[in-house]
Amino acid sequence: MNKNTNKMNRRNFLRNTGFVAAGSLFVPAFMKPLEAMALDELSLYKNLVVVQLSGGNDGLNTVIPFGNDIYYQKRNSIAIKPEEVIKLNDMQGLNPNMAALQEIYDQGWMTIINDVGYPNPDRSHFRSMDIWQTGSDSNQFLSTGWIGRYLDSNCQTCKFPYTAIEVDDSLSLAMKGQTKKGIALKDPAALFRNTNDPFFKAMLQNDKEHLDEDNLGYLYKTMIETSSSATYIQNTSKVYQSKFTYPTSGFANQLKTVSKFISSGLKTRVYYVSLSGFDTHVNQIGQQGNLLKQYSEGMAAFLKDLKSNNKLEDTLVITFSEFGRRVEQNASNGTDHGTANNMFVFGGRLKKQGIFNAAPNLSDLDTGDLKYQLDFRQVYGTILDKWLDVNNADILNKKFNTLDFI
Repeated sequence: MNKNTNKMNRRNFLRNTGFVAAGSLFVPAFMKPLEAMALDELSLYKNLVVVQLSGGNDGLNTVIPFGNDIYYQKRNSIAIKPEEVIKLNDMQGLNPNMAALQEIYDQGWMTIINDVGYPNPDRSHFRSMDIWQTGSDSNQFLSTGWIGRYLDSNCQTCKFPYTAIEVDDSLSLAMKGQTKKGIALKDPAALFRNTNDPFFKAMLQNDKEHLDEDNLGYLYKTMIETSSSATYIQNTSKVYQSKFTYPTSGFANQLKTVSKFISSGLKTRVYYVSLSGFDTHVNQIGQQGNLLKQYSEGMAAFLKDLKSNNKLEDTLVITFSEFGRRVEQNASNGTDHGTANNMFVFGGRLKKQGIFNAAPNLSDLDTGDLKYQLDFRQVYGTILDKWLDVNNADILNKKFNTLDFI
């Protein structure tokens, strides 16, 4: 086999096993200090789990304002009937597909924050998602995410490369800082298999020969670091065996992976997962209902799993979407891009369980859209100040008043 063939085999192997140093894909690089951590060091360690609902989830058909007649006037064919709503108070209730969360709500592990948004909202999926992920103003363009800047802040644990993990194949902008980034890792077992592949090991043994080839020096360095830790990661994460049967969905599997990481002792502060498909312009009822069912059943299993392992009080979960939908339905039995939306907060140490603030005011709209009550950066600022123990002004570029949900 000649040298050119060797080069091609190496490139193909790297592509096929996911070790690609692309801008949107950050290869896991767990370092050896992880091996020295004792599990008792992680007691009462605070974890943040960020759940992204991509596509613009319709908040009004998620948390139903069944006590407001305007809701039914504006949505004559897609409104959820009052008798179907899981009633939380005299005004609002959950979509019937979210029945799995009723017990979570009743236990006091859930807070609903209504009308979260930002000034001068943008209705583009990509731009609004960038705003939410970076924590920017609507007219400000940032290249770093709010979690990434938290990693840059030199918090006590941010020196470790695994401080923030996204359970996916690629890394979101939210997780990218100026000097540090989170890690995209979908399956520790797959990482273990890849780093124990004979060809992979042979490449590492001969890495010096190829360090200058096509600027692969950084990649080889990452591979060496990954190889040195992959066995430990696999052995550590499989220590925890869930007592709960998770639903058979990709979203639930992401949460199951996060539970394994939290409960087995990885010293990670932030986890990021996502569920897509919420852009419901046409025939919304079935599509959104199926997604809300996946979300609720996966989340309920995850929270109960954490509770059984004494980790729920040390875990805070937030759910967001890049925007809500317009108040009035469209002609295709769906909803178009809107503005403010609800956020969910879960955990075992919530100060205000249930519904945090007033229901959306459907009689005072901004050209057919909800007016936001709370800036989403107040939610982020509260988490940064009270949960991650950093000054939110240092991360969000200006000081935001905190809220009293944690």
